Parts: sequence; C-alpha cells; structure tokens
Amino acid sequence: MTMSRATPVAIACAALLALAQPVAVQAAAPAATQTQAAFTSAERARMQAMARRVTILRDKWGIPHVFGKTDADAVFGMLFAQAEDDFNRVELNYINALGRLAEVEGEKEIWRDLRMKLYIDPVELKAKYADSPAWLKKLMDAYADGLNWYLVTRPQVKPKLITRFEPWMALAFSEGSIGGDIETIDLKALQAFYGAARAPVVAQAEKVADKGFDPEPRGSNGFAIAPRLTAGGHALLMINPHTSFYFRPEIHMVSGEGLNAYGAVTWGQFFIYQGFNDRVGWMHTSGGGDVIDEYLETVDRRDSGFVYKYGAGERAVRAKTIALPYKTANGMATRTVTAYFTHHGPVIRTQDGKWVAVRMMDDPVHALMQSYGRTKARDYAAFRKVMDLRTNSSNNTVYADADGNIAYFHGNFIPRRDPRFDWTKPVNGSDPATEWKGLHDVGETITLFNPGSGYISNTNNWPCTGFGASSPDCSTYPTYMWSLPQNPRGVHAERVLHDARDLTLDGLIAKAYDSYLTAFEPLVPALAKDWDALPDSDPLKAKLAGQVALLRGWDLRFSTASVPTSLAVYWGQDMVAQASNRAKAQRVPVVDFVQTRLTPQERLDALSRASDRLLSDFGSWKTPWGEINRFQRLSGAVDQQYDDSKPSLPVGFTSANWGSLASFGMTAKQTTKRIYGDRGNSFVAAVEFGPRLRAKSILAGGESGDPASPHFADQAAMYSRGEFKDVLYYKEDIEKQLERKYHPGD
Repeated sequence: MTMSRATPVAIACAALLALAQPVAVQAAAPAATQTQAAFTSAERARMQAMARRVTILRDKWGIPHVFGKTDADAVFGMLFAQAEDDFNRVELNYINALGRLAEVEGEKEIWRDLRMKLYIDPVELKAKYADSPAWLKKLMDAYADGLNWYLVTRPQVKPKLITRFEPWMALAFSEGSIGGDIETIDLKALQAFYGAARAPVVAQAEKVADKGFDPEPRGSNGFAIAPRLTAGGHALLMINPHTSFYFRPEIHMVSGEGLNAYGAVTWGQFFIYQGFNDRVGWMHTSGGGDVIDEYLETVDRRDSGFVYKYGAGERAVRAKTIALPYKTANGMATRTVTAYFTHHGPVIRTQDGKWVAVRMMDDPVHALMQSYGRTKARDYAAFRKVMDLRTNSSNNTVYADADGNIAYFHGNFIPRRDPRFDWTKPVNGSDPATEWKGLHDVGETITLFNPGSGYISNTNNWPCTGFGASSPDCSTYPTYMWSLPQNPRGVHAERVLHDARDLTLDGLIAKAYDSYLTAFEPLVPALAKDWDALPDSDPLKAKLAGQVALLRGWDLRFSTASVPTSLAVYWGQDMVAQASNRAKAQRVPVVDFVQTRLTPQERLDALSRASDRLLSDFGSWKTPWGEINRFQRLSGAVDQQYDDSKPSLPVGFTSANWGSLASFGMTAKQTTKRIYGDRGNSFVAAVEFGPRLRAKSILAGGESGDPASPHFADQAAMYSRGEFKDVLYYKEDIEKQLERKYHPGD
C-alpha cells in the first residue's frame, strides 16, 4: 500500500483548513446550573465539624488570622476567609484555570480556554489527586470544603459557574504567579492554527493602553539584608511584588501542627505565596532561567492521521478532541477543536511551514507540594530541601531567616540542555540532540548563600549584578540559566543597597521607596545637548526652552509636587511609543533602545509632543505629578473603570519602567486624562527576623473586594504615601486590635 506525501507547507495549510470546524449550537441550561449539585447531610455535617475547629480573628484592618487544630483546618478556614473577602476573584481564578471562561464571558474567550485545556484535563487531574500523598489530599479536601462551606452558609451568593468545588481543582492552579508559564502561548497564533477565519481575539495580557503608554512591566523586587548590615543584628527581608492590584489578599494561617505563615495568597490557593513564618521568609521575583522551549516539527499526512519526523524515523502525532462550550445570547453553544500533540507538547502554531510544539513544566502535584511545603520550613536546610522538588518554574527566590542567613535562587526548574543550540528560538524537533536531559540540580543553578557583600536584590533582572562584589560570573553558566537583562530598577537597587549600614525595618522600607529614576540619567543630559545644538532659527529652540531648563535642573527624583516628573514621564512614554516596534524587531528592551538608539530629532520631537499633550489634558505642561498620577478604587470589579470626576489620591512613585523601585503603572485602557495605577506595588511587606519577629505591610486599597466593607479602601491613603502598618503576627497582639472573632459560617 502506497501513501501519498506532501510538503510540510501543504500539510500545515491542509491541517488548518481541516481544523476550521463549524460551531455546534446546543440547547443547554445556564452553565452554573449544569455543575450544581446539592450537598448531602453527611457532607454538611463534616464541613460543619471542621468549621467548629477553626477560629478566624479579623484584626482592625480586616486581615484574617486563621487558627486551626490541624493544617487542614487552617486551609479550610483560610479558603472560607478568602471567599468572604472576594468570592468573585476566587471563583474567576478557577474558571480561568479550568479553561471555562467562555462559559461565562462568551465566545471571545474560547481560545484562552483552549490554551488552558491543552494542559488541564479534569480526568487526568482527578487521577493525580487520587495518587497524591495522603497529607496533600487532606489539604486539597479541606480547600474544597472551605469554599463549599462558604456557599452552603451564604445561599445569597450566586456563583457565575462553579457551585461545587472539587479537591482535584487545586491542581489546576498550583504555583501562584500572576502570569503562569502557559500564558507565554500567544492566543492570536493559537487561534490562527486552530480556528476558522474570523476576527482575532486580543489576549488580556497583550492589551496596550492607548495614548502611547507602555504597559507596566510584570515583575517584583526582592531584597535580603544580612545581620551585619542591620542595626539590630538580624536579617531583613523586603517583599515587594509588582502585580495587578487586588490580585492577592493578605492573610495569616496558624495550626497546631507547626504552621504559622503570614503573607500574600493568590485568590483561591491554600498556601502563602510570598511571605514568612517566625523563622524564614521568602520572596519570589519573576524571570528566572529559560524554562519553556519551542520545537519545529516536520509533519506529514498519513491515512491514519499525521506523523512527524524524529531522528531517522517517524512518530505519530497524537490527536485529542477538545470541547469548548461558550455562552451566547440564546443559551450555550460548543465549538470542538482537534488539538495535536507531539512528545514535546501541544502544537500551538506554525513557523516556516512547520508545526511548533511547546514544552514546559507540567507537574502540578509536586508544584503544589513545593508551594505549600516552603511555608512550613523552619530553617535554611528545610527550605533548601523543599527547593529540591524543582517545580517553581517561573520564579527566582530571595530568602532570609532567623539564623541570620540570606540566600538567592535564580530559578528552580531548569531543564538541562545542549548549550550548542540557541534556546531563545525554536529548535529542530526532529533532532534528538535537542531533547531535555533531565533537570539541573539546584546546586548547579545560579544560587548564593550568605554572600560576602551582605545583601541580595533581584528586580526581574539578570543575576549578574545585585549582590555587589559577590555577584556571580554569568559566563560560567549556560546562557539559558538566565533570560532577562539588566533593567533600571536593578541599577537603582544596587546603588541603594551597596553602602547600606545599620539598616532598620523603616530604613529598608525607605530604600525600597527611594525616589530616584535611573532611566532618565542618560536621557536628560542627551536632551540638553540636543537642545543646545539647535540653531536659534529652529522652532523647537524657543518652544522647548522652558522644558529643557526645568529638566536640566531636575534631581531625577519623583514627588507628588514635582513638575519635571510629569514632563519626563510623558516624554519617556512618547519615546517608548515611537520606538517599541523597532526595539522589538531588534530584540532590545524598549527603555534600553530609547536610552541608546534614538536620534536627537526624535528626542526633541517627543518632548514637544509630550508638552502638547500635557497642555491639552491639563491646561499646562507645568502640571505637578500628583495631579496626574492617582490611586482610585471605585468598585470591586476585576476590570476597574476610572473617572476623573470621582475622588482619588495622589501617588508619587512612577512606573517601574523608569527605575522606580516602588512601582505604580496603568495597564487598563486609558479613557481618562489622569493616570490611575492598576499594577505595581500591591502587597508589600518588610520583615525583621529577631527573637521576636517584627514586620510591616501595606495593601493597595484594602483587604476586601466589597465596596460596602470598611476594609475596601482603608489602606489606600497610607498606600499612596508609601506608609506601612504594623503586622499583627502574635495572637496576643491580634486580640488587642481585634475587630471580630468567629467560626467559619457563624
């Protein structure tokens, strides 16, 4: 029997045509009722008994301190408290994680759902749950019971979709980062491969604010200070994630089994993601090593389906039918897609006539074990043992403890690969030499323990600086072990920590909020030189005289009263808007491109346009920064809307793009004249690991997502000024400032 053969390009085109399957409209009940199931009396009795073993203490800020006899009790109460504060965000995180967003939001989200379903299969997760260690199953059971008990005792709450949480669902959302590895898969490319010819869907993470504003970078800052550089002789830790506002609440969970963790938890998860116990603290910053690879697969058609070349032979492409239900105006409909997989992973797009498969970490059980396990570590040895699970794929870790140790781990899940290949680009999937060869041991990755410099910092930058004279020599490691370059925050952090001595908790906070904007260091002198070189006859000479004089005399520090900050930020954003495509084409960070590759005319024209915009929007280019840069929280909606006519608070710190260590940026579509931050400093904490732990923290807005709650915005004014509240860690301190004490469901 002979088989017809075709070129890879023809195969790809034929496959795309075959995959454009029609939409099947089905008569169906609303999605929420399809999963609804009444809880039995036995289930209710079990949940009620667990609730009686849990006590929640709400302090004066509304922060829940959850006390349980066992770890499972604490998990139960912690999820119940989260649901009390913002059930909408808890549920939405799982709707998204399970690939069911289109059932709530409609057809526009089916490609986001497909992206999740390439990795998330309830059947597989249920099997993984069944095979999990007994202790982890107990925690997953308690996670589901805590949320279900909330629904049982709050019948007025109407879920959008999930009316019963199942223990296995915790495995769908096990790591905690704001943008997990899976979000690197481009939705437009996924739709182009699997979808019919229709208008592209714009991914939420890819939205760009209008009026030229560059998206606020995702990321975080983490600092650790050794005892010899501190006033009290104790290690200090700065926890400063830069996330979407209201993405994580502040919470404290305590059990009789040794759990006593405080910090930020991603809505719906049962572990403290960034935080501390009385002995150790951990801060995650995004952007460790290169952990995701794409493979170019040479595909041919056979009578039985598709095959792809591998070595001297061929392998069958695995096909899987995936249903994508979505909401319509007339009920529910379903689109079915045949997804394709090689042994490298799911096929996500085409390139140069080949299919592109993507490989990334897919080990949710161990990821969940690691995420929870580090919260119970009592010293460096125990924390290091948890790191040996090697399932923290998207993060670096900054560490400090009560024994005076500080440490740094650049990444954790790092596949071992042949360094001859350029892993920043898709590699040849038919060449066995491109296979992963296991994982690097933690000791083989870029790590530091008690560096001689006495400090550690990471700002989502490379690990080649940030530790003073103790910074590692990156040339001694494979290039795939670090993926991001230096950034203006990294330069800034190195400066403020390099000569630090006798640091206190408040002194560390002051350094984390230092007002200098390093990105403008090369830009302002270049601009002044450009303007000086202009002939008097050039119209820009007179138009920009005042602006250049103001910037020439600027100390490069932000404040709410600063006019040069306004002018510089608008000028910088205009340059970024003009240069972003060229920077991307040359694979250069856009701020680096702006600093080094613009012409004098481009810099001057950008300042002219920025001045015009300030004049148009605010009546003068001499507008103080605090009049423009504002904090506003009007509702509990996930997609915040802003209004210049409604109350707001001035904020001095700027976008992280400009080197501001304290970050405040806008990613929502800007329909206002003012800038309203929605990403950057969110939960921030500073910790001192003395004999009695001391910590201070601040949240963007407040603990609750309910506008009617007194804790919806009770921290907003302090947040906008960079002021912190005392963390109430010990029970006797909590009870002195207690707002409410109760059992879940009371």
